[in-house]
Amino acid sequence: MVSPPAAPDADWDLVRDRLHAEGLRWTPQRRTLVQVLSRADGHVTGAEVVEQCRALDPTTTPSTVYRTLDMLETLGYVSHHHGIDGREEYHVLPTDEHGHLHCHTCGGSWEIGAGEADAIAALFADGRSFAIDRSHITITGSCASCAPDDAGGAPDR
Repeated sequence: MVSPPAAPDADWDLVRDRLHAEGLRWTPQRRTLVQVLSRADGHVTGAEVVEQCRALDPTTTPSTVYRTLDMLETLGYVSHHHGIDGREEYHVLPTDEHGHLHCHTCGGSWEIGAGEADAIAALFADGRSFAIDRSHITITGSCASCAPDDAGGAPDR
């Protein structure tokens, strides 16, 4: 049985106990991963996490990193979404469900706040009786700096 999600101010020191409660071992690679994540701020790709872990422990394997990220998501320590190129990106200690805007020209990325994500989800809930996973709302387009002049510009970021 999976433990309840972590509180937004979750203590990284409790990860070991929570993994043990799920029947998982506390390995040096997992300890390294938790160390890397505890220092992360905002979003990080799986590849970046693997790279940072390998800098601390060269024996780190990508499969262990991704399996542990999946378990940490179940426990509420991270959440993932898909970036503009399809890669999974992880948000550390998410405080709310939100979406993302990606500029396909400059590669910029911005969060869609919880209120905006709720409004988008409400459109589909009301219009199509479809419940959207707000953490997977990803919209691509052009930011204000990259929008073509003849298109009237893009809304402010």
